[in-house]
Amino acid sequence: MKMYNFNDLKTTFQKSIFTWGYFTDFEKVKLNIKKVEIELNILNSLIGKDDIESAFISLIKQYPNIRTALPLLIATRKIKLKDTPIVSDVNTLISENKSYIFYDTLNAKVEQELGIFFDESGIKDIFQNRHIKNLIDYCFGVEVGLDSNGRKNRTGILMENIVSSYLAGFCGVNRNFSFIEQATQMSIKDNFNYDIQTDKNSRRFDFALYNNQTDKLYLIEVNYYGGGGSKLKATAGEYQTLNDFVKSQGIDFIWITDGQGWLTALNPLEETFNHNDHVINLSMLKSNALNDICK
Repeated sequence: MKMYNFNDLKTTFQKSIFTWGYFTDFEKVKLNIKKVEIELNILNSLIGKDDIESAFISLIKQYPNIRTALPLLIATRKIKLKDTPIVSDVNTLISENKSYIFYDTLNAKVEQELGIFFDESGIKDIFQNRHIKNLIDYCFGVEVGLDSNGRKNRTGILMENIVSSYLAGFCGVNRNFSFIEQATQMSIKDNFNYDIQTDKNSRRFDFALYNNQTDKLYLIEVNYYGGGGSKLKATAGEYQTLNDFVKSQGIDFIWITDGQGWLTALNPLEETFNHNDHVINLSMLKSNALNDICK
């Protein structure tokens, strides 16, 4: 019998789990800048130069590796440009992949395309008219902007950190319990001497909680959805399937999910809540839901 009803779940979703550290990962930004710091300092010599196009090509001939830093100047990654054909002729919309100019051996064609890139991207004007003073500072800001794309992944990490803290507290009080993070078939065997089957080779559960007195295993998945979307319905269905697969092995499956995005998909969530044994949110976790589930 469930200790909670669906109303308990839907009325206690968290508005946010964001910390100030959620918005920008400055350690990652600093690391990315360090990777191209030498190249950026060499490129700094171009700022304000006369006959800047010739100076640009001359510098690349002398230091070919500085090309690796060029995509960052237009706020993108080299890997992204490999999948982005560039229009060469706007009249006929002929496009081709030009990412080779950043790594191919220098020749007349590569040099010509680099000159076009330098001019049409707007970098030439930025350098020539001293709109920036230092490429390290400029690219630091660019990296901060690019890092905002990683916020979606950080939401999942924040949710895992919160649950991990609760699990640590639970295991601290209940000494017969222990847990591991990012649990695979192999790590569960290594840590708990417990054999599980997985539905796919890459399956990695967010947590595995183990009671060594009863030889009972709990597999836990966690996520947070601050906004709605069509993905939520599919997600709810996936966790029904995963619950059945885990339960067929005599293992308890716990899904800890939160976020007011679920208010846009209450019907599929309620179906999964009724189908699965354990669907809880952070408020329930705080109210000692683990004690109820694992007693």
